[in-house]
Amino acid sequence: MYARSSRPRVAVHRIMSPVALTDLLKNKVVLVVGGTVGLGAGIARAAVREGASVVVTGRRPEAGEALVAELSESGASAAYVQGDLGDARSAVAMVEETVARHGRIDCLVNSAGLTTRGTLLDTTPELFDDHVAVNLRGPFFTMQTAVQDMVRRGEPGTIVNIITMSQHGGQPFLAPYVSSKAGLAGLTRNAAHAHRWDRIRINGLNIGWTETEGEDAIQRRFHGAGDDWVEKAAASLPMGKMGQVDEVADFVVFLLSERSGVVTGSVIDWDQTVRGALD
Repeated sequence: MYARSSRPRVAVHRIMSPVALTDLLKNKVVLVVGGTVGLGAGIARAAVREGASVVVTGRRPEAGEALVAELSESGASAAYVQGDLGDARSAVAMVEETVARHGRIDCLVNSAGLTTRGTLLDTTPELFDDHVAVNLRGPFFTMQTAVQDMVRRGEPGTIVNIITMSQHGGQPFLAPYVSSKAGLAGLTRNAAHAHRWDRIRINGLNIGWTETEGEDAIQRRFHGAGDDWVEKAAASLPMGKMGQVDEVADFVVFLLSERSGVVTGSVIDWDQTVRGALD
């Protein structure tokens, strides 16, 4: 006699025709947390281009409203919700507002992040807590609230967490950042495993050095960078350029879409350095 499987019963789904690499997110509701500037804004633009209704969140209304006006000019459905990912109640409210507007959430991107500097020796408890609040606790509760809606409706969904190559170890001056982002990588795998039978796919992207407004501010504030820092950085890299927002955004949209297939629980290195390799 065969032992009964402990796995839950799942419906057998008919294999659909392949989806073309256009309209990848057609009729999907996408929430981009930290989506008003930089990489988040790029992801929002890419999602709209692929047919999604998009909600973006951030702390600055002027940036959020400007992006929504830009996206709406093309006839897209776009909305801004003010919120602070560092506040757990605000993190929950971002998702709840998205569900209230559209009746559901299909895709979530956690793109916000805090990158202020600190070493093991000089990081204060307050700085450490700030990093954990924005980079780990906030995404935990946006994911929790989104997955609750997906499970309640019995529908599949996708989540992409923007992490960092630095979570593998990182630079000494990024101690609290690395700690919080490494936690997010672990959370990504844990949640993906927990909800794979709900057909909710959860993946992470370890992005490398990427050219954004936020990185420009960080380089100038903490590293004394001049106006030519991007050119110097590009010259030091194998591909002769830093990562570009539109490239990352396209990859995120692919992971959110059905064209990324059954992939879940993957934390993908999106970079031009090879972890573990030495010259």
